[in-house]
Amino acid sequence: MTAAFAAADWMALLLHFMSMSLLAIGGAITTAPGMHGYLVDEKTWLSDSQFTSSIALAQVAPGPNVLFVALLGWNVGMNAGGGMGAGPRAWWMALAGVLVAMVGIMLPSSTLTFVATRWAHQNRELRAVRAFKQGMAPIVIALLVATGWILAASHGKPLEHWHLWLVTVVTTLLVWHTKLHMLWLLGAGAALGALGWV
Repeated sequence: MTAAFAAADWMALLLHFMSMSLLAIGGAITTAPGMHGYLVDEKTWLSDSQFTSSIALAQVAPGPNVLFVALLGWNVGMNAGGGMGAGPRAWWMALAGVLVAMVGIMLPSSTLTFVATRWAHQNRELRAVRAFKQGMAPIVIALLVATGWILAASHGKPLEHWHLWLVTVVTTLLVWHTKLHMLWLLGAGAALGALGWV
């Protein structure tokens, strides 16, 4: 991506994150497949590694996991500005990317959540409300699985990168069946990468 990032591109980025915001059932992370399809595959504003690194860094950092959206916006803006070595313009573009991404992902869902939860609480005994809550559970699980698949498959060629898939499977089982803190797993992954094993 070059520095020719037009106002229409910023607007498209904002509208995309706003639409993802309304689909963020179970958290912003469930919209990662949609973001990947748009930012990496369709617009090529981010590379696969930038996308997965943004999510990984946000998961390590303290605070809400929606921070990965800020990192995505940062990387889109930084790429639009010409990269890390392009000077102050790139840094301002990166900050603009953070602003656009966070406003887009937070504003619609926050407004909808505020209005809908008040209404749902007042009508919590209605059959339709209870059915809606129960029906959302499998959707959230499916979206989380899709997110995991996007992150695990970012390198493609599963036979060539079998060791990455092995790490993914082992990590998934550890998260599922133990209470091992995520930082230990991320540290182990970093150590394996530093040793050149993955």
